[in-house]
Amino acid sequence: MKETYRIIRRPLITEKSAQQKEANSQYAFEVDRGANKIEIQSAVERLFKVKVLHVRTCNVLGKVKRLGRKYGKRPDWKKAIVT
Repeated sequence: MKETYRIIRRPLITEKSAQQKEANSQYAFEVDRGANKIEIQSAVERLFKVKVLHVRTCNVLGKVKRLGRKYGKRPDWKKAIVT
């Protein structure tokens, strides 16, 4: 089993996540790209001492950005929405 803080990187604080938190008790986290739903569920339960009902995940592709003439790419990451 992976370490809890390696699975859950940080909470996502956005307007959409604030609305989801108030309306549906859903919390959004940036998680490790290799983590699956079961590992995410157990990490959240261990870290916050709560019972997780449902976990949804999605892979977010990094945007291509320009800096002058050169192109760069932001890293890809994984988002988890936990109920």
